[in-house]
Amino acid sequence: MAVAVAVAACPTAWPQLTTSETSTWDSVVWILIRRSLRVRCCLSANLGTGADHDMAVIANPVFELPEMLLRVKELEEQQLALRNSVICAFNQLLDLKDINTGVHSTRLAEWAIRVARKMNIPESHYYQVEVAALLHDVGKIGVPDSILKKNGPLTAEERSLINRHPEYSWSILRLFPGLEQASLYALHHHENIDGTGYPAGLKGTDIPLVSRIISVIDAYDAMVSNRCYRKGLPHTEAVSRLVRSSGTQFDAEVVQAFIPIAEQETADVFAAAGTSTAAAL
Repeated sequence: MAVAVAVAACPTAWPQLTTSETSTWDSVVWILIRRSLRVRCCLSANLGTGADHDMAVIANPVFELPEMLLRVKELEEQQLALRNSVICAFNQLLDLKDINTGVHSTRLAEWAIRVARKMNIPESHYYQVEVAALLHDVGKIGVPDSILKKNGPLTAEERSLINRHPEYSWSILRLFPGLEQASLYALHHHENIDGTGYPAGLKGTDIPLVSRIISVIDAYDAMVSNRCYRKGLPHTEAVSRLVRSSGTQFDAEVVQAFIPIAEQETADVFAAAGTSTAAAL
């Protein structure tokens, strides 16, 4: 959706404006338009000389600015609602593809926000964190079911194909305006801290922090979850493996930030079942 806005503010309309103030008005309009990452706006601003009247002209900016702000906000909200609907649809598609994947992704989205908060990631980034965690595996829709649900070891060719799913996730998410950062987080969620991961072989802090978070919580959830070909590990064993692989596969700081969250999650599950973590493990 494109919105074309022309602004004409001649000296007769605003005789009290100085050159500096007209420049400020120009900046205000640019900021207004550029605030929306989801609405493509073309601004034709000609302060003090005439304007192209083929587009909608704001005759009196003093009184029309609130209305323009409201309209841009409405367009932003419509685009956000549409994008969120598509995101939910993709998550439902993952459920249809593999019931464990959809539930797994929803759980990871919640955990990712909690870890992000503990690691002091700004709240303004939480939406990108949540979307990346929710749809990090959306690329698996490009992997045949015969491989995803195979009851047995994968061949080298099958492993190579399934290892492409982060790239597939990136290629899908990057098409959403405003989700470019989330697409990069999803792309790198299988990188290892020592550089042995995929798809780019990034190492250490070259791996985005959110990708490192998703890597840890993804691995933990995979370990404790039951699969058709194996039973899930106990919580204590899964945590032990995270710790042992800190500094090689996982970011040690992320692991330490996540462990208390995993402990609380496990305690909540057993409390709901009427028993205790200690008694069950």
